[in-house]
Amino acid sequence: MKAAVAQTPDSSPEYTDFPDPSPHAGQRVVELVAAGVHQLVLARAAGKHYSSEGVYPLVPGVDGVGRAENGSLVYSVFSPAPHGTLAELITAPENAFELPQGADPLQVAAGVNPGIASWMPLVARQNETAELGTVVILGATGMAGLLAVQNALALGASRVVAVGRNEAQLARAVELGAATAVRLAGETKADAAAIADALGGTSPSTVLDFVWGPPAEAALAVFQGHGLASHGADISFVQIGSLAGETAAVPAQVLRSTNIRLRGSGFGAFSYEEFSRQVPRYIERIASGAVRVPYRSFRLAEIGEAWEAAKRGGDRVVVVPR
Repeated sequence: MKAAVAQTPDSSPEYTDFPDPSPHAGQRVVELVAAGVHQLVLARAAGKHYSSEGVYPLVPGVDGVGRAENGSLVYSVFSPAPHGTLAELITAPENAFELPQGADPLQVAAGVNPGIASWMPLVARQNETAELGTVVILGATGMAGLLAVQNALALGASRVVAVGRNEAQLARAVELGAATAVRLAGETKADAAAIADALGGTSPSTVLDFVWGPPAEAALAVFQGHGLASHGADISFVQIGSLAGETAAVPAQVLRSTNIRLRGSGFGAFSYEEFSRQVPRYIERIASGAVRVPYRSFRLAEIGEAWEAAKRGGDRVVVVPR
C-alpha cells in the first residue's frame, strides 16, 4: 500500500510503499477515508510524546475514518505501531465507532482528537459540580482551544475566558462565544495581571491548559490566596498540552492557600471505558453541526505539504487517500 512514512524521529514523512497492516484479534482492515494531522501526530512521530513507541520506520497518525467492506464509515483510534492512520489501509476494531448517517467524515477526522481533549475533562468536572461556572482556556487560539470554547458553553459554562497570543484567533474565540479574550504579552507578571483583570476578582471553576510553560505560571499566580480566611475557590486546573513548554513552576503557596487541584487529561488520566462512552457522543455533535471544525484537506501523496501546514497551525489538516 501507499503510506506516509517517517524513517526517523527527525525526518518528515514521505509518500512511499509500506507493508499492509495485519489485523490482530478483534480488528479488521478498512480503507482510509480521512485522517487528521494533529499536534499529537506530530509529537508522536518525532518521539516527543509520552505515548511514542520509538518504532521506525513509522506510519504516523493516531485516528481516522475508514470505509469497511460493507460500505459503512467507522472512526478508529490508535493502530498498533508501526502502522498509523496516514495510509491507504488502516486497522480498526471490529466494534469501531460507526459514523451517523450523513456525517462528514473529514469533519470527524479533523475534530474528534482536538475536541475530545477538552470534552473529557469538562464532562468529568460537570459530573463533580452542579454548574461549570467560569472556564478559563489557556491556549484558546489553537484548534483544540477553539473547540474547548464551544464545548464549555455546550456543557453549561456560564462564562468562558479565552487566553492566547494570536489576536486574530482570539477574535474567533469571541465569535464562538467566549465572553472575554486575554492576549498574552509573554511576560509573567503582566500576563497574570491581564488574566486577573479578566476574571474581575472571581475564581474560575475550571482551567483548561493546552500550553503549560510560562502561560500556566501566569495563570497559577492569579489564584494565590492571601490572609488566613479561605476565599471559597474550588479550581480544577487541567493540564492537556505543552506547546509553550514541558515544565512550569508551581508555587507552593498557591497549593497551600487555594483549593486548587492540578490534574492531567490524556490516555492514562481517564479510562478507555469512559473514552468509549464519550467518543460516540462527540461524533454525534460534529455530525449534527453543533460543533464547528474548520479543516484543510490534502491528498496522501501531498504529505510533505500537509505536514508543514500542520506545523504552522490554523485550521486542522486532514489527509485523504486521493
